[in-house]
Amino acid sequence: MIFTSIKKTLITAVAFGFLAYYPIQANAWGMIGHRVVGEIADSYLKAKTRKAIQGILGYETLAMSANWGDFIKSDSTYNYMYNWHFVNLPGGLNKDGVFNILETEKAPNLYNKITDLIAILKKPSSTADQKKLALRMLVHLEGDLCQPMHVAHKDDLGGNKVSLTWFNEKTNLHRVWDEQLIGYQQLSYTEFAKVINHPSAVQLYNWQNTSLKDCIFESYKVCDKIYENTKPDSKLSYRYNFDWVDTLNQQLLKGGVRLAKVLNDIYDK
Repeated sequence: MIFTSIKKTLITAVAFGFLAYYPIQANAWGMIGHRVVGEIADSYLKAKTRKAIQGILGYETLAMSANWGDFIKSDSTYNYMYNWHFVNLPGGLNKDGVFNILETEKAPNLYNKITDLIAILKKPSSTADQKKLALRMLVHLEGDLCQPMHVAHKDDLGGNKVSLTWFNEKTNLHRVWDEQLIGYQQLSYTEFAKVINHPSAVQLYNWQNTSLKDCIFESYKVCDKIYENTKPDSKLSYRYNFDWVDTLNQQLLKGGVRLAKVLNDIYDK
């Protein structure tokens, strides 16, 4: 009886700890969003780039590899990658302020790890295993880059501490942008990609010619607007989707177009 009681207590404690921890570990875009970014990127790959990627990933598509960076969070071996998925930025900064943080922050973050991964993929002496890990993580982090709450505030854990309700379900700001807005569209990742993958010639040119720092600043400006227009404890539903779905779609589309540009720059030489 005593053993049973202790066992129940431990199970309860573990379950409670998991629930308390889960929101902090929210995955950027969720599975569908990351796959949308990968699927869109695939449509802009050059032939030489596609061949090089297949040489590294085999028959694993960009859409399928896009969530690897979140899947491996279950393996403590990869705990060192936790900070790679985001960069903390306080609100109210101008471009120079954002750039200064990106240029001076030495701890691993979304900005400097994307740069490092690109360097690994370009380096002739990188091993096959190093290239596979770097490519999988680059695909994932380029998706994180266009999720606005991954350039959010440290004090609220990227919106994880901003409590909300989504169609009467308790949630937080980060999760709304990770998963719930995307899930509300009721589309598979292939359907989603087909629906939104129609950039204008001007958009395509501009997005393909934006520096990494400028990409982060763009997401940061969207993030500031989200904070400004999503107050804690708000009850979100149809109107929130109506107001933000175009922004959501554009961020996903940008992510795919820019991921393809990064990959083409590496391999189509």
